[in-house]
Amino acid sequence: MLAAMADAAAVECCGTQYSCDTASNTLSWINAIVDFIAPFNSLINAHVVNFFTDRLWENVDKEWMDCLRREPVQNLLLIPSGVVQDYWPASLKQFILKLRALALCQEQVDVNTALPGPYITSLNTVLAQGMNVKKKHEVEILSAVVSTVANNVRADAVIDVGAGQMVVVVDDDDTDPRQVEGHGMGYLAQVLAFQYQHPVIAIDACSHHGSVTDARAERIKKHYVSQMLKSGSGMWSLNVPKTITCHVLSIDTLKTLVEASLPVDDALQSTSMGNQNKDQGKICWSGNAKRKPSTVLAGLHACGDLSVTMLKTFIECQDVKAVVSLGCCYNLLSEGSAKDGESEFGFPMSHAVRSAGLSLAKNVRDLACQSADRWRSLDMHAGIHNFELHAFRAAFQMVLCKYYPDFTINTPSIGRKGKALRRRHQRRSAESHLHLKGSTGLLRQDFLPVVSTESEADEILAPPIEVQAGCGGTKSRDTFLHFENFCHSGLSHLGIKLSNDVNLKGIWKEAEPFLDLIGPFWSLRASLGPLLETLILLDRLLFLQEQDSTVEAYLLPIFDPMISPRNVAVIAKKTDKHLRSSCY
Repeated sequence: MLAAMADAAAVECCGTQYSCDTASNTLSWINAIVDFIAPFNSLINAHVVNFFTDRLWENVDKEWMDCLRREPVQNLLLIPSGVVQDYWPASLKQFILKLRALALCQEQVDVNTALPGPYITSLNTVLAQGMNVKKKHEVEILSAVVSTVANNVRADAVIDVGAGQMVVVVDDDDTDPRQVEGHGMGYLAQVLAFQYQHPVIAIDACSHHGSVTDARAERIKKHYVSQMLKSGSGMWSLNVPKTITCHVLSIDTLKTLVEASLPVDDALQSTSMGNQNKDQGKICWSGNAKRKPSTVLAGLHACGDLSVTMLKTFIECQDVKAVVSLGCCYNLLSEGSAKDGESEFGFPMSHAVRSAGLSLAKNVRDLACQSADRWRSLDMHAGIHNFELHAFRAAFQMVLCKYYPDFTINTPSIGRKGKALRRRHQRRSAESHLHLKGSTGLLRQDFLPVVSTESEADEILAPPIEVQAGCGGTKSRDTFLHFENFCHSGLSHLGIKLSNDVNLKGIWKEAEPFLDLIGPFWSLRASLGPLLETLILLDRLLFLQEQDSTVEAYLLPIFDPMISPRNVAVIAKKTDKHLRSSCY
C-alpha cells in the first residue's frame, strides 16, 4: 500500500520522463545523469577559491559567460532552480533546462495523503521548547512518518540514530547558505516516545549530549506525569527514551547496538504509574513474549557515512524491519571502487554504480550540498554579498600562491567567515537600504552593501560605504578596503604575519577585471548541485532495490525545501510480499 500511494504521488509531483520504480529504471536514470555531466567535469570539480589562479572562467563557454556577466544578480540566483531568460543563448537554456529535468523533484509532498495515517499534528509547547522553526518543522513531520512506518511493520521499538550529534564542517567554500548539523537534544526520540508512545532508544556519539538529552527528557516526563495525575484516570503507561552513548563507525557497531538493545530487560525504559501497577520501571511489552522484538531505524540528517550505515544495517540485521533516513554532509562521505568489493564506503552504495567505476571527488560531493531553493530565496543584496565573499576568497588565494606558496600545497582553511558575515549582513540589511543614493557609479553589480569582516577571535569593522542605485555595487576603493580586511583576517587565522612586501592592492587590481564573472561561474556550477544530490540519492535507492523482493523502498521529499534543503527521506521496509520500489 505504501508503494502504490508513493508511486501515484510521484507521477503527480514530478512529471519527469525518468522513473525509479524499478532497479532497471533507476539505473537508467543514473546513467542519463552520468552521461549529461561528463562534458562538464572541469566545472563540477572546480573549487571557486581557485577562480583567479586557475582562470576557471575559461573552462565555460565564452558565449555563456559574456551573456551572464551582464545579467542582474536576481537572474543569476535563479539559475540553480532552472529558470532561464528568453534572450539567452539556446545552448545555455538547453543546459539549464536539461539538468533540471534530470534532477529529482524535491517539492514537498503532502505526507498526510502520501502515506496511510501519519496525521501530522503540531507539537505542544513542552515538546517544542528550545526548537527553532527549522527543527520544529523537521521533527513534527518526521516523527509522524516514523510512527506510521513503525506501526505499519509492527515494530516493537524505534532506534534514533545520531540523536544528539552536531557536526560542523570547516570549508573554505564557506559562503554557501547551507546548514550542516545533526538534530541535537534528542528531539525526535522524545516526540516519538512521549507523543506517539513508542519505546525509543536514542544513540548519541557524545556523552555530554546524551546527558543533556536525558535531562530534557526528564523535564518532559515530569510534565506528562503531572498531567496524568491531574486527569485522575487511574492507570497510565509512559514511555521515556533511553540514551546510549556510542560513536557508530561501522555496520557491525550499529548491528551490535540493535541486537543488544532489544531484549526486554532494561534497554527499553518505560515508566508506569498507578496504584494497581506493581511492575514500575519495566517495559510494557505488547507483543508475543516468544517473538524476538523488532525495530525501526530512524535518522534525521545523519551525517556523512552514518546514513549509509543505517541503510546497510537495515539489510543485514534481521531485527530491523524498516528504516527512515534523511542524510546530509555528502562532502563527508567516504568513497570506494569496484576493487574494494562489498565495502563500507559511503559512495557508491549500489553494486551497479560501483561496478561502473563511478566516483565523486570531495568538491563534487560538496557541490551536492547546494540548495537551489535557498539561493532562490535570497534578495539582491544577500546574493551580491555571497558573490563578493567568493571573490575575496579567490583573490586571497592569489595572495597565498604568490607570497606564501607553502600554504597552498593543501587548500588551506581559513574558517567559515561567510556564515558569520552573512549573519551580520542580515542584521544590518535594514541599514544598508538607508545608504541607497542616486549618485552615478562605475562599479559592476557584483558587489554589495557594506558589511564587516570578522575572524574567529576578532572583529574588523568596515567603514560605512555607499551602495550605488541601479547597480547594487560599491565604490572600488571601499571594496578594496573590505578585501584588505578579509586578507588580514585570513592570514591571522593561518598564523601568518603580513609582510611588508605583500602588495594587496596589486593583487586586487589583477583580479578586478574578472570580478563580474564570479557570479555567472558560481551560478552555473551551483546549478549542478541538485543533479549530483539526485545521483547520490538514486544510488542509495538502487542499493535497496538490488536486494531481494522482500524489500520495499522509495524516496519521499517530506520537508519544505525552503526550510530544510536536505528534505528527501529514504524509506524502506521488509515485507513478505513483492512490492515495487518508487520515488517521488
